[in-house]
Amino acid sequence: MELISREEIKTLIEQPKGNCVSIYMPTQPAGSEVRQNPIRFKNLVKEAEARLIDAGLEEKDAIALLEKSHEIDTQEFWEQKGEPGLAIFISENIFRYYPLPIDFQELVVVTDRFHIKPLLPILNGNGRFYMLALSQKDVRFFEGTRYSVKEVEVENLPKSRDEALQIDETTQEGEFHLAPSKGGTTNPFSQSGTFHGQGSPDRDKQQEYILQFFQIIDRALHEKLQCLRRASLTQKAPLVLAGVEYLLPLYRQANTYQHLMDEAITGNPEILSAQELHDQAWPIVEADFQKSQEEFLEQFHELFGGGTGKASNNLKEIVSAAYYQRVDSLLVAVGQQQWGLFDPTSETVYLHPEKETGDEDLLDFVAAHTLLNGGTVYAVPPEQVPYSTPVVAIYRY
Repeated sequence: MELISREEIKTLIEQPKGNCVSIYMPTQPAGSEVRQNPIRFKNLVKEAEARLIDAGLEEKDAIALLEKSHEIDTQEFWEQKGEPGLAIFISENIFRYYPLPIDFQELVVVTDRFHIKPLLPILNGNGRFYMLALSQKDVRFFEGTRYSVKEVEVENLPKSRDEALQIDETTQEGEFHLAPSKGGTTNPFSQSGTFHGQGSPDRDKQQEYILQFFQIIDRALHEKLQCLRRASLTQKAPLVLAGVEYLLPLYRQANTYQHLMDEAITGNPEILSAQELHDQAWPIVEADFQKSQEEFLEQFHELFGGGTGKASNNLKEIVSAAYYQRVDSLLVAVGQQQWGLFDPTSETVYLHPEKETGDEDLLDFVAAHTLLNGGTVYAVPPEQVPYSTPVVAIYRY
């Protein structure tokens, strides 16, 4: 299953201002109750139409804008969707929909940008991680989330030690020949020579060749991970290793990726499917995500209690700080809205108990701006935010 990507969320956030309709709905994935889905969908689209008219659109223009949504309102779509949540985004130039493994509350938001806060759990506790399955005969690289895993092709990533080092087995059992690389210079580690199998006097030499193999892997992954990070809203996706125990320290020696996990999947990964690897990797990653959130809370309480001015639970202050790129990290309540307006000219924040014409959810505002400016956002149930406020933040300065 494919989740909405960080790149797609970023595109939604950066959509030029205009009439942007965001619809979130829970869905029944199977059984007789699936018939509720099209009824609920039509009601939410009708609500979006009313909100567009309230925002100043002519009725015919509101109907025309929402016309794209009817493309998915088919029996086939509702019967095949199979996920508990559906997110829909409509503007003059965009129509996108995402069946997602999140049980959304019903929500329709019409403002001058898309509403992304209900998607935030995908960006932290359900977020992306990488897996590297290592053996001397097989190398595989994966991208995963809580719900899914897929193998990713990496340019110049060797599939085996023999391929990487141009090794040919000799006729004598337990000996190998390290041939020059093709063209003589493409592999800086290649050199002619022989070495013996494990347990021989040349065991150290064999480990040296394995280390060289891993350095080649690391260089290929370095380029790929740089590309993935540039396309992402986060710089901290963890990498989990899978391999037999004696290989793991050698790879750690070769590794240059900053977020390699200490804990690994031990054993022969060649006999494990992608899903079996995922099932073992996710508990490792989940613990890391949870640890990161706990560290945020510890730092917040320390800074907030110390009167440093680098932490706040005041929404008005946080709105302005997020807009001016001061927020380093944020803990925000999902399933809750705070309607209002921010005037950058006067740096004034207006809070309203009920949604008024032109309002936006300021919790969504601070989350979106924090993400766009390279900060970290943790989305949690309201009861997990300290001091019974909907948001707390740590500032960069």
